[in-house]
Amino acid sequence: MVRLPILLVLLAVASLGAESPAEQKVLDAIKSPDLSVVHLWAPWCSNCLAELKSGSWSKIIKDNPNVKFYFVSVWNDGQDGRAMLKRFDIADQSNVAILADPGPRRGESKIKQFTGLPLSWIPTTWIYKGGDLRYALNYGEVRFPVLQQFLEDSQSEWSHKGEPSIEQTLHD
Repeated sequence: MVRLPILLVLLAVASLGAESPAEQKVLDAIKSPDLSVVHLWAPWCSNCLAELKSGSWSKIIKDNPNVKFYFVSVWNDGQDGRAMLKRFDIADQSNVAILADPGPRRGESKIKQFTGLPLSWIPTTWIYKGGDLRYALNYGEVRFPVLQQFLEDSQSEWSHKGEPSIEQTLHD
């Protein structure tokens, strides 16, 4: 009889850490060796709308066909915002996936993290390569020349091998 309540508690705790289908899809996708951009947004957000109206998202997506873009609508009661993305020439691009977190928009139960990273503001944009977070733009509208530079920097291979050690640098 004691085992049943323990089992129920364990199941409840496990379900608290369960990812939404959108989050699981992003977690699987960002493991790719290619670049992935995860953009957390909502159609009701004025900052998100300003980004879309500029046409810069559409342009950067077209200019980077080898980058996969994930537009994840959050705090939007499970709606993905596809109609708005379609209006701004984003929804039908082949390197774009449109997802929605099912969580509520307001209140204590709205999500406060996504893929293990804190989520406190939208729009939020993250760049991944090979499962590694390369850049996180967590608070507000993207400056698209900066985003393009981050994409280019994320594609380059670099290493500190062969450079002087810190000790050598301090003694020189």
